[in-house]
Parts: sequence; structure tokens; C-alpha cells
Amino acid sequence: MNGIIPLWKEKGWTSHDCVMKLRRICQTKKVGHTGTLDPEVEGVLPICIGKATKIVPFLTDTKKTYFAEVTLGYATETEDATGQTMDKKPISEQIASEKISETLQTFVGEITQVVPLYSAVRVNGRKLYEYARLGIPVERPQRNVMIDAIQLDTSSIVKKDGLFRFSFQVTCSKGTYIRTLCVDIGKKLGYPAHMSSLIRTQTGGFSEKESFTIDEVKEKQEQGKIAEVLLPISSGVAHMHTIEVDKETAIKVTHGQKLPKPVAITTDDAFCISHHGNVLAIYSQHPENNNEIKPVRVL
Repeated sequence: MNGIIPLWKEKGWTSHDCVMKLRRICQTKKVGHTGTLDPEVEGVLPICIGKATKIVPFLTDTKKTYFAEVTLGYATETEDATGQTMDKKPISEQIASEKISETLQTFVGEITQVVPLYSAVRVNGRKLYEYARLGIPVERPQRNVMIDAIQLDTSSIVKKDGLFRFSFQVTCSKGTYIRTLCVDIGKKLGYPAHMSSLIRTQTGGFSEKESFTIDEVKEKQEQGKIAEVLLPISSGVAHMHTIEVDKETAIKVTHGQKLPKPVAITTDDAFCISHHGNVLAIYSQHPENNNEIKPVRVL
């Protein structure tokens, strides 16, 4: 069994939970997820099965689309609804949708984020959340991420009990912390804030419409129709440049041989090599010879 299951991860499960469940359902240990989603977040989580696990690093490095809710009025230590309150400021005004939209647009493009304290990013060999739990001060790293588009859902605006909520859709690069984005949006609007809800609606070429829940995958397996939820490996690298080769070259590729650099390759980005539409391997520029390419993954 080789391919990609476009899974819809439900709330309450970790990405690892999903992997373990699918190992049992698909009766194979070769199962890997393509990017961690927190337990309280639901959404699209492509799961690679069999040979498809070899492309996991290339599937995680894709753009993501989320639907997030911001709550203005108080901030938390975790930047989401699960953490302890750190700062409060009741909302007395009715913030105009135009003002919110204008604020959101200031985040489009490359932005710098401070990594959340409650995250698995390592500093000096220790995860940040370990420093937090031990009460040890630590300087958090910064990272640059790209916000491709962000749009307010005007129908979601609610002001109640001293709080102000609204939702937005955002398309962004790998590594973007949406909870940090929510906090920073609140700061620009003049209020402490946190992310109160998050749904991932798309990752790479996989969307909510074509996704299946664990129960649906299990049902297909029991019916002997698992192929109906299993997409080809090529669907996971559709965002990458692809070079089609002849039979003779395809044999060299399957044996992991270096090849002359194709004219069509003008960057150092990894790319796919296929034969008759079947992805055979992922290649990249040879680090020591500008005229050659070398295999990164042979499928």
C-alpha cells in the first residue's frame, strides 16, 4: 500500500494519534504525518503510507490555509484558549470591520514572528515549553514567515461580555504560528488577544473537500475499498517542478545514479523525475558539480 490519505484530523487527537490509528487500519508501520497539528486544532493532515513516507519532508514544505478565530480582551501564556490568562482589558468599543480589515492587511508579505514560549522549538538543546514549565527565563528565537493572503469574515464579528471576537482566513508559509499572528493582530488593534479556534482547511494541494475522517478510512478498509481514500504519491509533490524522462534514463534514476543537469532546471530547488507520469525520485543540484544533479529520495 503506497500513497497519501488526505485525513481530516478531528479535535482531541494529536498527529501521532492519527498515525498510530492508521498503522492499525492499514496494517503497516510505514505511516507518517506531514506536519503537526495541536490536539485542539482540526483540519487537513495528509498522511503518507508506504513509499510515500519518503516524500514527507517535501509535503510539509508547502503553503497552508487556515480559518482562525481571534478573541480580544485577554491574552494567555500559550497564546490560545488552553492557557492561563496573562493580561486583561475589557472591550468597550465596537471595532469597525473596516479597521479590522485594514489591520489584517498590514500582515500580508514577509513578517517576523517571535516563536511562542509553549512550542517544541529547541533552544540550547531544550524545548521552549520545558523552560516555561520550569519557570526558567529564556530568549525566544525569531523567524521570518510569509503571509500570502488574509481576509476577514465580516459575519463572524461578535462583541459580548467585554470580549470581541472575529474570524479570518489566512494562507501562509510553512512554520507560521497562527496563534502568534492572532496575538500580534490584537496588539495592533490595541488589545490583549489570543487564538480561540483554528481549522486548517488546506495544505499544499490537499483540501477539506477531499479529506476523510479516521472512521471513514476505517469503513473503507473494512469494505475492501481503501484505494478510494488513497491518493497517488504524485499528488503530494504536485507543487514541485517535474522532469519527464525516457525509459533509459528512468532505469538510471531507479538505481540512484547522478545525471547531467537538465536545461529546464535553473534553481537549486529540489524537483521530481517521472516516467509516464509515475514519480520515480526527487533530485536536486549536485553541491560540488553545477553540471550534475543527484538523487535526494528514490521512490
